[in-house]
Amino acid sequence: MYEITDYSKQQAKKLGVEIKPSTRKDKKIDVFKNNKKISSIGSKNMMDFPNYIKTKGIEYAKERRRLYKIRHEKDRHKVGTAGWFSDKILW
Repeated sequence: MYEITDYSKQQAKKLGVEIKPSTRKDKKIDVFKNNKKISSIGSKNMMDFPNYIKTKGIEYAKERRRLYKIRHEKDRHKVGTAGWFSDKILW
């Protein structure tokens, strides 16, 4: 099971949502608003910003975040979508 980081918890709090480990086997986090599940985010097969910090250091993590944002430019700006929540909570 994916361990949700303090970074992700803080980001979710800023957005006014609650996050829990995902019930989907291929996802990291389920996002809830008013106790209603609204999205499952983060592939378990991929790293994210806080985990890059833990394993490779802040500079490497910042570069991976920059590349993530370029790669997901099309889907990370649509508010309320899985791509938007992934961008805001995991990156």
